[in-house]
Amino acid sequence: MTQHPDTILIVDFGSQVTQLIARRVREAGVYSEIVPFQSAAEGLERLRPRGVILSGSPASTIDDGSPRAPDALFDSGLPVLGICYGQQTMCAQLGGRIEGGLHREFGRAFLEVKKGSPLFDGIWAEGTRHQVWMSHGDRVTALPPGFEIVAASPGAPFAAIADESRRFYGVQFHPEVAHTPDGAKLISNFVHRIAGAPGTWTMAAFRSQAIAEIRQKVGSSRVICGLSGGVDSSVAAVLLHEAIGDQLTCIFVDHGLLRLGEAEQVVSMFRDHYNIPLVHAEVQDTFLDALEGETDPEKKRKTIGRLFIETFEAEAEKLGGADFLAQGTLYPDVIESVSFTGGPSVTIKSHHNVGGLPERMNMKLVEPLRELFKDEVRELGRELGLPDQFVGRHPFPGPGLAIRCPGAVTREKLDILRQADAIFIDEIRKAGLYDAIWQAFAVLLPVQTVGVMGDGRTYEFVLALRAVTSVDGMTADFYAFDMEFLGNAATRIINEVKGVNRVVYDVTSKPPGTIEWE
Repeated sequence: MTQHPDTILIVDFGSQVTQLIARRVREAGVYSEIVPFQSAAEGLERLRPRGVILSGSPASTIDDGSPRAPDALFDSGLPVLGICYGQQTMCAQLGGRIEGGLHREFGRAFLEVKKGSPLFDGIWAEGTRHQVWMSHGDRVTALPPGFEIVAASPGAPFAAIADESRRFYGVQFHPEVAHTPDGAKLISNFVHRIAGAPGTWTMAAFRSQAIAEIRQKVGSSRVICGLSGGVDSSVAAVLLHEAIGDQLTCIFVDHGLLRLGEAEQVVSMFRDHYNIPLVHAEVQDTFLDALEGETDPEKKRKTIGRLFIETFEAEAEKLGGADFLAQGTLYPDVIESVSFTGGPSVTIKSHHNVGGLPERMNMKLVEPLRELFKDEVRELGRELGLPDQFVGRHPFPGPGLAIRCPGAVTREKLDILRQADAIFIDEIRKAGLYDAIWQAFAVLLPVQTVGVMGDGRTYEFVLALRAVTSVDGMTADFYAFDMEFLGNAATRIINEVKGVNRVVYDVTSKPPGTIEWE
């Protein structure tokens, strides 16, 4: 990771929403980095942050061997904000007392502000009452020396505490989640008013810094980039091209599993609009022949992954190779690759399409987006001038339409699916709903049903429509279209796509389902 002069260190104790803390800090214009508690001392030394935030945890501070923050953190003179478990371990380590088991509190709660604090400045006044979100089984029952109560709730008498002289703060609730309406403002107060970090983390600043770092790392070497046409690889490619120009060559593997007109859009944008050197590997027959008749989802994925790597290697060899391989790795991939339990895994997850290639081809990686969240990548894309049709695109799976054809994959089914999917997305755009939906697509089911068209009997495919709302894809809920919209979309698909006579809508959330069907 790059050295940033104004950083907030977030110590992760295993909370499912630690990433949200980092996002809230960055939304306040301050760079943040997450480290697991086992390496917090190293992170403190390496980052030299302006302040520290301690996350929640599924653990209990009263259990033997439960996670702790390093003592160096409390001796550093830096301001500290402990959230939920973070508050509890701070109190336990500094001389307070925690009790467990009898104090479960989950969901909305209302706290009363007992005393003013820099944490509440301009947000919550003394004597006022505010909604927060609680999720805890233990609670603080005695404060360490120097602390006082600044807010209390019926279920958490120490809902917010402060040691103003040392700038230590603890909250039992979760300010990072949307269910605490003023939570983002509280975090902003901590990073700006208490830690004194200026709001200089912007995509314009990141762009300049990233370009300088790419040039320093790459020098005069050649770089190849696997371009899928998705947001991450597109933004990475444009940023790299701005940094090193014709030293970059993009390889676009056109495997015949893309959406309608997608290959033409990608090639046109990168060759014509940006004039970025691009190899368009048209290998549709290779992929579709290998997939013909395959029904097992895992075998589909493995076949596509193997052929992608083989195609990429072959095309790179034609170019004479390169010293660097560019990937669109994002910060969540980096976070998830580090084992919270202290295991040896510190590598990027193998879900990337070009995973495994650096070792096979003796290349070094350049990952210019590895410090960014998805929303920051979109913002950087706009900063770089990418058109909205690319920056705002819904996620698209690496195996493409193959996993949206449950059962055997055939050219005929892919053509039907492409046309239907394009109509569904067109209707969503016309209704002004595209940006309100995380992901929307059609699935061609391996089921045929009897229908009536005109005076004739039909026996054709069933098409499922899927649209979900989500923040990060980890959980999702179906989008609640009105019935008129669904009826209009279904009518268009049946009228315009030969081979479909029935349309259904998927109303499954994640969990228990996944967003994609395979």
